[in-house]
Amino acid sequence: MGHQSNRLWHKAIQRGVARFWAQIAREAPEAELAELRRRRYQARRLRTHLDTLISVADSKLALPIIGSNTFPKPHGTDWAWRPHLWRESFPAKGVVAASTREALGSEVTLFHDCEISELTLRQLRNTREKDLAPYGLRMDVFRFDGSFLSLVVDLPKDALHNLSRHFLIRMDTIVEMEKPLEIFARLNIKHGPNTEQIVRELPLHEEDIMVEFDLAYSKLNEKRIEKAWIDLIFEGPEMNQVILRDLTFSRRPRAEM
Repeated sequence: MGHQSNRLWHKAIQRGVARFWAQIAREAPEAELAELRRRRYQARRLRTHLDTLISVADSKLALPIIGSNTFPKPHGTDWAWRPHLWRESFPAKGVVAASTREALGSEVTLFHDCEISELTLRQLRNTREKDLAPYGLRMDVFRFDGSFLSLVVDLPKDALHNLSRHFLIRMDTIVEMEKPLEIFARLNIKHGPNTEQIVRELPLHEEDIMVEFDLAYSKLNEKRIEKAWIDLIFEGPEMNQVILRDLTFSRRPRAEM
């Protein structure tokens, strides 16, 4: 009840202020110079606050909406997903000297075999006009004495619902880096005692960075699927900064041959 009363009171004040300045504007042509000078000073002070509010609001409202799962999807898509790391704010924004099996929420995990970790991870707020994901992930690698570095993304259970060899699984990403390196994406699907693996190299030279995993060429036992995950494998990451501005997945039935 109190909140409702406050809202009504604030609306009444706003209407009163608006009527006041509308009246002042109408009287301006006939106002005496001293009065006009005083009103101009008051209006400029008010405009400073209004311009600040408008600037902040425009900036925030132009950002991708937190929690957004919106992105372009191929025709026929029956499942699509953006991991939480690229959708929601995490309490721990950054990790310094990240250890192997460093978890970034419940879906993303860092793996490496460095003896001394000189890796840092940080979640970024995306602010570019073309960004659809609210957040990105920045990885800074300094000295690297290991033999592998990867980010593992666990796919949710609904990605596996009715999954069969007649499906394509697609991964789209936006990558920025200080200097060239190779990134591979490996789809892993555990079925019974076996794990099916399909590897694709990301076409980092192309504007749209996308890879597809065609399950028709796998030996997938459709009745025994247990879990699936993606390994993002970074080759030669030393002294580099890599930003994953977005990461999305989708699946659709493949066209019959």
